[in-house]
This record gives sequence, structure tokens and C-alpha cells, in this order.
Amino acid sequence: MWSNGSSHPFLLTGFPGLEAAHHWISLFFLFIYMSVLFGNGTLLLLIKEDHNLHVPMYFFLSMLAATDLGLTLTTMPTVLGVLWLDYREIGSAACFSQAYFIHSLSFVESGILLAMAYDRFIAICNPLRYTSIHTTTRIVKIGLGVLIRGFVSVVPPIMPLYFFLYCHSHVLSHAFCLHQDVIKLACADTTFNQLYPVVLVVFIFVLDSLIIFISYVLILKTVLSIASREERAKALNTCVSHICCVLVFYVAVIGLSLIHRFGKQVSHIVHLIMSYVYFLFPPLMNPIIYSVKTKQIKNGILHLFTTHRIGT
Repeated sequence: MWSNGSSHPFLLTGFPGLEAAHHWISLFFLFIYMSVLFGNGTLLLLIKEDHNLHVPMYFFLSMLAATDLGLTLTTMPTVLGVLWLDYREIGSAACFSQAYFIHSLSFVESGILLAMAYDRFIAICNPLRYTSIHTTTRIVKIGLGVLIRGFVSVVPPIMPLYFFLYCHSHVLSHAFCLHQDVIKLACADTTFNQLYPVVLVVFIFVLDSLIIFISYVLILKTVLSIASREERAKALNTCVSHICCVLVFYVAVIGLSLIHRFGKQVSHIVHLIMSYVYFLFPPLMNPIIYSVKTKQIKNGILHLFTTHRIGT
């Protein structure tokens, strides 16, 4: 059956073969989603309330937390709808919009991790000029640049989805909409939609990760030149949380890419699990990493909840 992309709904898919267990699986996802909302929401509240955290490093962290919240809120309704309520239908406009925000926010997260690496580079390699370089105006410009890059770069492959004809089953392979899922159902020339995302991934994920790696090579070179062992440890300790977040994000990206590229014979369930790991693991782990590894965040959270408890 042929239909225009703007008029025909799509059907989302949970875990094929495990439909009887969907309600139990949904409880696990609900717990993960609530943990993500609580963790990142707490970080945002803490950074807003604690004036000691009103410095560039934590402004970038608040951007990361807000991005993780956005990504979670984008995927959560349809995932829980499919698993909990068995509500699989999604309108084409809603589907394309969801795909747009999922991919945009993923690129935004990569950009924020890059900005945080730049912040650590300036703080360690050029500490005397840190405050003059990281002005409020510059931080706003960096934040806007990351947002514009993420949201504008995804427009070209998403817009054609509204005009393609779809003549296949209209059944998607995930419980949320992804660009690569939708174009498999299109009965049209999708060459641009096949090639453009590859170029985009190279220029964003690959380039960002390469620059982050180079930044840390330079940081390590600077730290090793510090005479005092205590000062070296202190400098490196300020980078640990960010390094962990970078590893969590890019390991998930690489894992998902390898599964899609070389896992043709792997069970579809494995593909699904890797996609959920990619979209849920970084938002879940980022606030945990910063709460455990960063003394200011840890003390701030204890103070925030202690004050709230005393106040009530």
C-alpha cells in the first residue's frame, strides 16, 4: 500500500517474542526513566541554587543535564506506551518530530562534551587567563553554537521524510522513531538520506571525539610538567568526571555503530538492547559520575537535601 509520509501512521515495536513480558520490562524502563529524571533534575536544581557552582565548568554540566533530560523526555512516552499500554501507533508528523529531536539532542550532547573538554583544557593549560577567556558572553555563544549545530544539521535528512511515499508495512523496529528506521520503509530515492547521515556522523561524532582526545593529550603533557605530585593529582582529578562521561557516551556510540555495521547475523533483540543502552545509559550515568567523583557536587547534594529536610 502506497501512502504519503504526512498522512499515514507508523507502528512502533517493543521486544518481538517477549510481548508477554512487556509489562515487567516496562517497570524496569520506568525505574530507569525516573532515575534519569531525578538525577539530572537534581543536578540542574543544585547548580541553580548553589552560587559556588556558578562557574563555567558547572554551566556546561547543566547544559549536559538539560540535554539528557530532553533526550529522555523525547523517548520515554512512546517506549512506555508500547511496553506498558501496548499502544503502538504513532502519527507520521509526531514520528518525524521525535526522530528529529532524538538525533539533534545526540549531536548536542557530543558538542557539550567537546565544550567541557575545551573548558578543562583552558583551566589546566592556561589557568591565568581562564576567567578572561571564559566570560559569560563566551559561554552563551558556545552553548548557542552547540545547539544551532545540533538542531540545524539534522533538518536536511528529516524534511524529506514528510514527502516520501511509503509502500511497505509501516512497522518500525523500535519503540521510538529513528531516521534510519523510517527511510527503510520509503519507496523513493533515499540516496541523500543514506549518505548525509554518514557525513554528519563523521563531522560531528568522529571530529568531536578526535578533538577531545587531542585536548587530553595536551592536558596530560601540561600536567606531567608540573613539579608537585600533589598538584598533578589535583589537576587530573578535575578531569576524571568528564573523562568518564566521554567514555560512557562514545563507547555507547561505537557499540551501537559496530552492531549496526557488522551485526547482521546478531539477534534483533541485541540491536534493540544496544539502542536502549545508547539512549539511556549516558543520561543515567552522567549525574551518578559527577555525584560520586566531584566533591563540590557531592557536598552540594548533601547540603541541598539536608537543608530541605530541615526546612520541612
